Amino acid sequence: MTHDHEDDIHSGLAAPLDALRAAMAALDAPRGVEKELMDAFARQFRPRRWYHALSPAQWGLAGGVGSTIVVALLALSLSLNLSGPGNPAGLPAIGSDDGQAFIALESAERIAQEADPHMLETDVPRTALAALGVPVSPENAGDSVRAELLVGADGSPLALRLVSLP
Repeated sequence: MTHDHEDDIHSGLAAPLDALRAAMAALDAPRGVEKELMDAFARQFRPRRWYHALSPAQWGLAGGVGSTIVVALLALSLSLNLSGPGNPAGLPAIGSDDGQAFIALESAERIAQEADPHMLETDVPRTALAALGVPVSPENAGDSVRAELLVGADGSPLALRLVSLP
């Protein structure tokens, strides 16, 4: 039943739609109307600025790259000048324990305030230690390094000591 009703509606619209198509075909816009419409559109909708053309993903990529560069420069700056204005007491970031380097992952104040720190021995991927100056090459990028971690009561790492570098 519904199908017959839809056919009646479509057949009832066929004649008016044909008349509308014929009337539209007879219309012809005067010369220059398209140019005037395009000029009016351009005045109403100004061109977008360059930064509007970038997608959120592109802005995210730029922010990530920029943040990585800032962190790398900050790490480089701290490693070159440990007693600068950011460290007024001149506290060393690296201390010595039986001749092996111990690298502070938290501030010296945070480590000193820890009530019950304990040591954990673990394997750390070599690529994770590249920022600390451990040499990484394509041949040894998949290797791990034996390390001891000084861990706080809450489980957060406070300091790292490299036990062996293969």
